[in-house]
Amino acid sequence: MHKLFIAFLVFIFPSFAIAQTISGNVREDNFLNKKSVIIDSETEKAIEGAKVYLPNYGFSTSTDKNGRFELNANIEDKAILQVEKSGYRPFSITVDKSITERPLKLGIERLNASDVFVDSGVYHLGDDVYSSNSANCYQFKAKPIGPYYSKKIKINKLTNGKQAVIVFGSVIGLDTKLAKELGQNAIVSVYSSPVEIIFNGQKIGELNMNGDNQQIVIPNGLIRGNNDLTIRTGKNLFQYNYIDYDDMEFANLRIEVRDKVFANK
Repeated sequence: MHKLFIAFLVFIFPSFAIAQTISGNVREDNFLNKKSVIIDSETEKAIEGAKVYLPNYGFSTSTDKNGRFELNANIEDKAILQVEKSGYRPFSITVDKSITERPLKLGIERLNASDVFVDSGVYHLGDDVYSSNSANCYQFKAKPIGPYYSKKIKINKLTNGKQAVIVFGSVIGLDTKLAKELGQNAIVSVYSSPVEIIFNGQKIGELNMNGDNQQIVIPNGLIRGNNDLTIRTGKNLFQYNYIDYDDMEFANLRIEVRDKVFANK
């Protein structure tokens, strides 16, 4: 889809003099001497030996004994940063070139025995057709796999009061109406349909905007022992001569089992 991306829903804001909570487990310090740090989100202790990746730039490094790391990569645009450490949930966040001037403090969570890791990779959905003027054309370096992603998933039977939640670590590239209204791209008059999340043949949710740690609840009645998950990218709603699929990427796809949240009656 021809598009021009300017901004994303990214959890990075201007620097402040002291640490502050940005979103979830992401915090930012401007006194880290240009080195980012990874900590345990519960104990806040530094994590040594965590693997840090920029998949689309072919860059990887590890944290030192103080949990510090540097990104010695020429980030041209928005990029997905991934963190992996044995015993912890895979983590991802969307960053930009300002990270070299404004380091981050990233808190990662310990594994839960009921977590289901669907895929820790980065996947590009779409037809790989987009404008060379797109601000995101530098980001789409993963090989396109077509308009949809499909995976078979085993989920143990849930006990009462529990629910399964699909978590997208990072999502970029969406050209939906909501993404346009949020200023996540600069497309003037067109937009695409949302990304559809299909579980065992039933649509259970949509992705309408770019950002990190987006969640879709799986209805308990749809869960079986073996399940089919499909993620289908949107289409340009203003192209009638052929199907123009929206190009997007997601990373760190997982399913978490949590205490069920009951709405107030």
